[in-house]
Amino acid sequence: MTSLRQYIAEEIATDHLDGLLTRREAIRRLALLGLAGGAAAALIAACGDKQSARPNAGSGAQGEAPGMTTVQPTEPITWRGPRGELQGAWAQAHNARRGVLIIHENKGLNDWVRSVAGRFAGVGYSALAIDLLSEEGGTGHFTDPAAATAALAAVPHDRFIADLNSGVGELQNRVPGRKIAVVGFCFGGGLVWQLLASGTPHFSAAVPFYGPLPDNPDFAGSKSAAVLAIYAALDKRVTDSEPAAKAALERAGLIHNIVVEPDADHAFFNNTGPRYNAAAAHDAWQQVLEWFGRYLA
Repeated sequence: MTSLRQYIAEEIATDHLDGLLTRREAIRRLALLGLAGGAAAALIAACGDKQSARPNAGSGAQGEAPGMTTVQPTEPITWRGPRGELQGAWAQAHNARRGVLIIHENKGLNDWVRSVAGRFAGVGYSALAIDLLSEEGGTGHFTDPAAATAALAAVPHDRFIADLNSGVGELQNRVPGRKIAVVGFCFGGGLVWQLLASGTPHFSAAVPFYGPLPDNPDFAGSKSAAVLAIYAALDKRVTDSEPAAKAALERAGLIHNIVVEPDADHAFFNNTGPRYNAAAAHDAWQQVLEWFGRYLA
């Protein structure tokens, strides 16, 4: 099982333990990942042991996202990728300052991710939200969101890196001569780390939101990127890797800052989800805009 596949499986188990999924639904989703009944039950038990010392943040409430004063509409676009046509949602900013590539959560390119692209465009950054299920027909091809997640878990790592680099290239074509940033959430945050570790980035800033860190990461080939890593204090499954991330960033000599939002849990930035934390989301949004103002200028 790849590290990202393992991460997705643990996220399903954790969602069940936090009361967001029934046991039956968690077992069903884990089966889509290839974990039979016994293995799924063992994973849930193991995650339960890790959760025992974790504070309970409670469930958040859906609400208005930070920076919602102006949200530009998105439009579907396609472009030629390394293995065929790639799909995405494009939000054109008026008088675009720079460009932002957005990497979705493990649910694929959905309406919330499109709204994030529109939010960035609303503050002057033209944004492209890539669909990493393009080769499977696109996220919209899946009627079962859990099947979309399972399909993402089966994609080879090298394909993700190639598609993301293609997305950066498409963004550069659309905002020529402008600096580029990459932002990813959850699974997408992990891919921001993976992209930095690949040593092939052509962007000036990177923001992984609560993304899993690769094993023994080496970011030495990504010196051009200023990294703002955002974590949630209650999200121990991911945030426990923060010291290793900091050490790897320092070894590579990258400009970086690490923000751990207090009293916030995993996926706190998603205002359509059960763990949304308005205060943490507002602070993180301001941190991102300040970072972009500094390193995309």
